[in-house]
Amino acid sequence: MPEISLFYGIRITMNWDEHNPPHFHVQYAGHNATVLIQESIIDKGYLPNKQLKLVLAWCEIHKEELMQNWELAKDGKPLNEIQPLV
Repeated sequence: MPEISLFYGIRITMNWDEHNPPHFHVQYAGHNATVLIQESIIDKGYLPNKQLKLVLAWCEIHKEELMQNWELAKDGKPLNEIQPLV
């Protein structure tokens, strides 16, 4: 699964063969979650509260870029890296 961002030990990935609705995957310290891009909410899984807040803020900031990557992924094209949260 291609990594599109990494910050504070939080790894953000997106698959090329994903299903709707548009989403990305998050890994942090053994926890896994799926986040819906348009809604900026966790769909499946769990993240500790602090990391969840960081991921959802990052999602809001980069929503347009995430949707561009979603379209690239649907077309089987390489994904763009997205700036980490700093």
